[in-house]
Amino acid sequence: MARVKGGVMSHKRRKKVLRLAKGYYGARHRLFRTAKEAVMKTGRYAYIGRKQKKREFRRLWITRISAGCKMNDMNYSTFMNGLKKSGVTLNRKMLSEMAIHDAEGFAALCAQAKAAL
Repeated sequence: MARVKGGVMSHKRRKKVLRLAKGYYGARHRLFRTAKEAVMKTGRYAYIGRKQKKREFRRLWITRISAGCKMNDMNYSTFMNGLKKSGVTLNRKMLSEMAIHDAEGFAALCAQAKAAL
């Protein structure tokens, strides 16, 4: 049986890491060891960033809903409580879109939430 040498796969792995490090400053895009460290750190930042993005959008939606509620003489928590009691199951993303683009519809939801309390 012939001996298997790892040159092809090693080259492929190094090439993949250097491709991911393309555009990095200095040795971080040229040298394999520093590029590997940079790519691993980038991957961690990307993972954390995907979680933070969800948090930030939820905060934005809540802020927009709160602003719409204040225009209809309510606050956010009583509005959400009223919606829950009246059986409306719209998510925060859609509620924020309504607060921006469909003020009449959002006002009707506010009235419905007030009636349920």
